[in-house]
Amino acid sequence: MTALRAAKRELRKVIKDALSAVSEDKISGQTATAIKLVFSLPEYQSAKRISIYLSMPTGEISTGALVHDALEKSKKVFIPHTYKLSNPQPGQPSSVMDMIEIRSIEDYEALKLDKWGIPTLDEDAIDGRVNSFGGKGKSLGKAELPRTKGGLDLIVMPGMVFDLNFGRLGHGKGFYDFFLDRYQQYSNHAGSKMPFLVGLTLIEQLLPANESVPMDTTDWRLDALITGDGHILRSNK
Repeated sequence: MTALRAAKRELRKVIKDALSAVSEDKISGQTATAIKLVFSLPEYQSAKRISIYLSMPTGEISTGALVHDALEKSKKVFIPHTYKLSNPQPGQPSSVMDMIEIRSIEDYEALKLDKWGIPTLDEDAIDGRVNSFGGKGKSLGKAELPRTKGGLDLIVMPGMVFDLNFGRLGHGKGFYDFFLDRYQQYSNHAGSKMPFLVGLTLIEQLLPANESVPMDTTDWRLDALITGDGHILRSNK
């Protein structure tokens, strides 16, 4: 496990250094290409309830246009909200992530930037909002019991590194992997499918065919990967 963590840490550093040399114009061009491909996905077109990561100012595909399009098409849009647990239970990390609904384009545009420059819901605005399990506010790291209006059809996932085997490496907090573990419990209770998992990658974040992201059994693979140079890759899983 120590060797795996070290390998992940080293790979993040390599990609971070590579991304620092990528111009904003190049990221904007790749973003436009990738987001058009998201729009073309049948899974996106049919999705009624989707989760979309909100992007950092640089170093990844920007999702602002995707959020606007989804809301304009009257899809229910959920965004990540991370927080610390006051009393983590066995098997729970100290910080977790929920997917919380944003209600309109005006709601989205009113979000404040956090310390990483990511648009974020104010902590005081969480309790009255619907989460992706159909409950209200924070789920406190649990997989809530199924509700008739809960669930997600599609999750657009960020990452720091991707590979051609649909491996994904995040920033090291494990937020998405733990969320998906909880969602799997939820879907088992509900008798529903897991959401379709789509990653968006700049070409500078994508490893060559002879390399792969170091992963273990707790890491989730994607169903599809969209690249900034105009490709949609689909898993056979």
